[in-house]
Amino acid sequence: MKPLPSSFFDRPTLPVAQDLLGGLLIHEHPEAGQLVGRIVETEAYTEDDPACHAAHLATDPETGAVTGQGRGRDLFAPPGTAYVYLIYGVHWLLNVVTEPEGTAGAVLIRAVEPVSGESFMQNRRERPRDVELTNGPGKLTEAFDIAEGLHGARLTAPPVYFAEGQVIKEEEVAQSSRIGISSGVKRPWRWYLADNRFVSNGTPSDQC
Repeated sequence: MKPLPSSFFDRPTLPVAQDLLGGLLIHEHPEAGQLVGRIVETEAYTEDDPACHAAHLATDPETGAVTGQGRGRDLFAPPGTAYVYLIYGVHWLLNVVTEPEGTAGAVLIRAVEPVSGESFMQNRRERPRDVELTNGPGKLTEAFDIAEGLHGARLTAPPVYFAEGQVIKEEEVAQSSRIGISSGVKRPWRWYLADNRFVSNGTPSDQC
């Protein structure tokens, strides 16, 4: 399968988040072979978004240098870069950087439907039910053996990359507030396949 090019991610974050639905997340794993999941849920984050790690940062208009400190600086990286971070001290989350370099943005991969490599995922997750393998952003990274070492890597070439998948019809997609945030809760920047059982079961933040 051919990786999606950098140009796919070198666009405004919201359409990238929507266009990734139905696409494939692939890890060419050195032990397990090819792990493949169909993306069924995404969230968008932009630099003017209070829920974004880069919300307190900016770029110098003359030099292009990022001002301020923190992990959000890596969201200004070239489009197609992996942005991986830890939450609750337990779960790694996989994001892909979007927008032109120097503008912060990212799409969080919230859930995938396993396509290939389920046995390896079962062993990684120690879960008997397949729906529990990848129906959440921390679950899918554990199943796909994705962690801190991928941070900053290019997601436009192996070993971990995205590829074209199934074409999604507009009527298949649902939209809501993002999950697990306390700022920017009114922004409906979560998209998911409404009838897919691998979509995460969290409550949208504007309903909490």
